Amino acid sequence: MPQSDLARALAPGTPDPWRALAALSAALLVVMLLWAVSGDPRVVSGGPVWAKPMKFAASFLVLFATIALVADRLSPPVRDGWPLRLIGLGMAVAMIAEMAWIVRQAARGADSHYNSETPFEALMYTTVMAGGAVYLVIAIGLIGWIAKRDPGARFGPATREGVWLGFVASFVLTLVVAGWLSNGSGPYEGVHPPGGPTIPIMGWSGVTGDLRPAHFLALHAMQALPLLGLWLDRMGAAQGIRSVRLATGAWVAATALLFVQAVTGQPLIALG
Repeated sequence: MPQSDLARALAPGTPDPWRALAALSAALLVVMLLWAVSGDPRVVSGGPVWAKPMKFAASFLVLFATIALVADRLSPPVRDGWPLRLIGLGMAVAMIAEMAWIVRQAARGADSHYNSETPFEALMYTTVMAGGAVYLVIAIGLIGWIAKRDPGARFGPATREGVWLGFVASFVLTLVVAGWLSNGSGPYEGVHPPGGPTIPIMGWSGVTGDLRPAHFLALHAMQALPLLGLWLDRMGAAQGIRSVRLATGAWVAATALLFVQAVTGQPLIALG
């Protein structure tokens, strides 16, 4: 009986799915950038119409490049095994569906998030966007746990600790912060007036609570903590694992602080 397409896609020795997804994200980022500089004057939710697709493409690029670097250090049976490839297949479906919806809405000049103008848009937000995001963060946590449990992984002790704690921290913190975000009507806790002051580059509100700083820390624990562990291993730190655990506690505390600050209506930096 011929092998199914799914089995072929997941079979050991097939191309690295994480690099493929990172390359796809990079290509999408370039396309979004070209569209953004094409002179499209439209604005959605106070920002350029192609800004959100660009941000999501960049975020996916960082996500999948990070996983690719971790997967490279896993033992071949784990890296090429069915569990990790099934996780990757699910992440590919979630990423492609989310980007397709975000680009489609940008092309229409409409919001992809917090949009319930039609029953279809409300359904897509709660299924494709919210459902896809939940799967992605659960997958991140699972990959971190797989890395921790792989005895043949080529990690130093602090790096291994940073990978699994960073990935699991991103999973837990993002579920909390993004879950709160998705149940609201936008990133603000309070009123951010049109044209109100924002923190340069990041665009976070300078006048009211904004959940995006906490969301940023939650998402990027999976990069910061493994990098710390790698640095500690290369420095030959005697207490590398303990240092990573302390840093994880500090990262979780900082995320919680920013979250509480936002939900109580206080901006990260008051700008008037």
